[in-house]
Amino acid sequence: MSADKILSRARLLEAAARQRESGRTVVFANGAFDLLHVGHVRYLEAARREGGWLAVGVNSDGSVARAKGPGRPVVPERERAEIVAALAAVDAVVVFEEDSPAALIAALRPDVHAKGTDYAADSVPERDVVAACGGRTVIVGDPKDHSTTDVIEKLRGK
Repeated sequence: MSADKILSRARLLEAAARQRESGRTVVFANGAFDLLHVGHVRYLEAARREGGWLAVGVNSDGSVARAKGPGRPVVPERERAEIVAALAAVDAVVVFEEDSPAALIAALRPDVHAKGTDYAADSVPERDVVAACGGRTVIVGDPKDHSTTDVIEKLRGK
């Protein structure tokens, strides 16, 4: 069941350690994933191709509201986490409260941190944290032609 893939931070770290011990590459991706769309799916599938085990950090409702403004997120964090967990490419999901995934990355120590094409490798805010953990940052997914904000604006008739 997809809900079984949603882990606490402690359980995520334990699961990642087991994966590493078995020789798998741990990949981490993150985002709000509010109103899941094809860009999200392509991003997570491309992230998965970077290694053997994909953990996804989903921003909490509070962090989405702080980043995106009033009225966001549209979908509550638990539901967003469950939807992301239902994707075949995703092995584990954790909801994080912080505005940045940097602390989670430092604890998880992923081999690869995958970010979408709205970033360049040198503009990823967490790239120094990833490097300090011995990991690498990669840019994956299709061109940033999709966004939840655009979907919401279209629904509002703008």
